Amino acid sequence: MIEVQTEGNHVSIDVRDLISRGQHPRNEILNVVQEASANTVFEIHVPHYTKPLVENLESMGLRVVVKQLEPRHFVLLTVKY
Repeated sequence: MIEVQTEGNHVSIDVRDLISRGQHPRNEILNVVQEASANTVFEIHVPHYTKPLVENLESMGLRVVVKQLEPRHFVLLTVKY
């Protein structure tokens, strides 16, 4: 199960440890995004560039910005409108 932190309209999801242990929480992340209300800002922390997750988010009509913060720490930023 993924850990989701919500503060107002900002949702932070950090799945670096889960992915590093070989788990694939993509569907759980997508469910959180789908269930969120409009104007929610998402910050999804991952240990590497996750092209399938980015493509899934984009297929939902979201624009995704990917930033590498440090080695083994990327963040996917998007807003659900």
